[in-house]
Amino acid sequence: MKKIVIANRGEIALRVMRTAKEMGIKTVAVFSEADRKALHVRYADEAVCIGPPPSNQSYLLGDKIIEVAKNTGADAIHPGYGFLSENAHFARKVKEAGLIFIGPSAESMEIMGSKIGAKQAVSQFNVPLVPGTQEALRDIIEAKNIANSIGYPVLVKASAGGGGKGMRIVNTENEFEEAIKMAQSEALASFGDDAVFIEKFVGSPKHIEIQLLGDQHGNVVYLFERECSIQRRHQKLVEEAPSSCLTPEIRKKMGEAAVNVAKASNYYGAGTVEFLVDESLNFYFLEMNTRLQVEHPVTEQIVGLDLVKEQIRIARGEKLGYTQDDLKIKGHAIELRVCAEDPMNNFLPDIGKLISYKTPQGYGVRVDDSFEEGMEIPIQYDPMIAKLITFGSTREEARLRMIRAIHDYQISGIETTLSFGDFVMKHPAFIEGDFDTKFIEKYFQADMLTKNIDETASVAAFSAGNLFFQQIGSHQEVKNALPTNWQLKRKN
Repeated sequence: MKKIVIANRGEIALRVMRTAKEMGIKTVAVFSEADRKALHVRYADEAVCIGPPPSNQSYLLGDKIIEVAKNTGADAIHPGYGFLSENAHFARKVKEAGLIFIGPSAESMEIMGSKIGAKQAVSQFNVPLVPGTQEALRDIIEAKNIANSIGYPVLVKASAGGGGKGMRIVNTENEFEEAIKMAQSEALASFGDDAVFIEKFVGSPKHIEIQLLGDQHGNVVYLFERECSIQRRHQKLVEEAPSSCLTPEIRKKMGEAAVNVAKASNYYGAGTVEFLVDESLNFYFLEMNTRLQVEHPVTEQIVGLDLVKEQIRIARGEKLGYTQDDLKIKGHAIELRVCAEDPMNNFLPDIGKLISYKTPQGYGVRVDDSFEEGMEIPIQYDPMIAKLITFGSTREEARLRMIRAIHDYQISGIETTLSFGDFVMKHPAFIEGDFDTKFIEKYFQADMLTKNIDETASVAAFSAGNLFFQQIGSHQEVKNALPTNWQLKRKN
């Protein structure tokens, strides 16, 4: 493998390119007109424009990306995450074109890409499942009977869905029929497939996922877990590895269950099995993501493996070269997704120009990003600017390092989730590891951030004024007067 096309953009494109360069592999960037000046375009050995800004006219054009690969003499295509990364049709066409798809087989994707198909496959390997249906619902009366037997509340979910789309919580039988219709309509609009199923709603679960690696020789290992419970709109904002709540025994059981999920679909490559975990630490299979996850860096930090390098090695047909017994957890890592969103306005996306942009540095701090000062945040794509990762020998060290890194991260011109990350790191529930997917709903209100910002700025202003007046002998004056003056100046 001498040249790879990266069928993606932003930080993940750069992430893949850096590993490829270390391996002596040349890279080809594809880009939309909106990304002409993007960092991944500049970093690649070659770059080809594939269309206008909308992703359905650029990054989702599988045939065009395959054409780029052929025209540039590439051997393989790495899909990153999102876009075409879990598109079985694209994976199959890449292979038919005589190219290597750096990911699982199209057949594995098809099995795990359908939530119903995945549940049917893993049920044969004794993987714990949330009580519910294993077939698409077609008859409302039958569906109601099933819901009644499971017991309310139930969750209606799109089989082909993700990111919370095509999902409805139903609390009573009276709500059931309307919820089914709405879920089907949203699923059809979002995924072109209106198949839905139901399962028992687990009220306040933890969301814990297991990272897998499998080669093409039948070897599969698990690289332990990631805690991903802090979410908004069913999308993760804070991730850490390992989880603070699992015992070694439960960790082993979850890992072995995840390996069985992989075996249920003859899986190879990097993949993630997601579980819901209840208050008693019972775990249930949720779904499998047949790609590299956004949050993969925290796993890399605790196991000492470059997951992109492992993906490439596996795609080349190499054996893993290590067994489960060789893998150990070393330290703790936390990741904050730094998104161009306003936490004080329901996390709505914010666009604009990065007037200032300076990333944190120092031991145990990693930033995976794709922006620099002066660049515009494009409206057409995901609002994530960067992933801020900290590593420590203990969870507490990683947490304190994250607080320091958040405060060292300088961004102006747009609103970001940095302030929310600071709130999370300092919240007692997070510090104690006693939280679930309802963290934001239970603990977070926008005015809390306003209060934190005011207090931090007041302390900073007071300290600066205090130092100044100490030098001129008027310590008591500033102590009595400065906070009020600062507040007035801020209002003006």
